Amino acid sequence: MTALVITLIIVGLLLLGAELIIIPGFGIAGILGIAALVASCWVSFAYIGTTAGVIVILANMIMVVATTMLMLRSKTWKKLSLKTNIDSKVDVAPGEKGIAVGNRGIALTRLAPAGKVQIGENAIEVFTRDSLVEPGKEVEVCEITGNKIIVKEI
Repeated sequence: MTALVITLIIVGLLLLGAELIIIPGFGIAGILGIAALVASCWVSFAYIGTTAGVIVILANMIMVVATTMLMLRSKTWKKLSLKTNIDSKVDVAPGEKGIAVGNRGIALTRLAPAGKVQIGENAIEVFTRDSLVEPGKEVEVCEITGNKIIVKEI
C-alpha cells in the first residue's frame, strides 16, 4: 500500500505541474491531480493508519506548496521560455521597392477601396480614398503613410 500512496502522490504532483505549465486554464489534468492527492490521503488513512494519513496530508501540502513556488520562480520560466527575438518584417517599405508619390500603375483588381496595383515590377496592395477603381484603369500614387499606399484614378 505504501507504494500505491507514493505513486498517487507523484502522479498528482505531475498532473498539477502539467496543468500549471503545459495546459492552460484549470481542466481535467488539474482535477485528476487533486483527485490523486486526495486518493493518496484516503488510502493512507484507510489501509495504513491514522498516523500515516496525517503524515501524507502534511507531505502533500508541503510538496504542493514547494512545487508551486519552484514553478512560479522567474528562473524556472526563463529556462523554459523562448529566447529568440523576432525582428523580421512581412513586407519592405514602399520606398525600398522604388515606389514614390507620383508613380503610376495599372489596377490589377477592383479597388474598393483596397486592391492590387501593378507599379513597375511590383504588384502591391493599395487603397483609394473616396472612389472605386475598376481593373485595368491607370492610377497614380498620391500619398504614402508608413506602408500604406493611397492612389487615385487618373
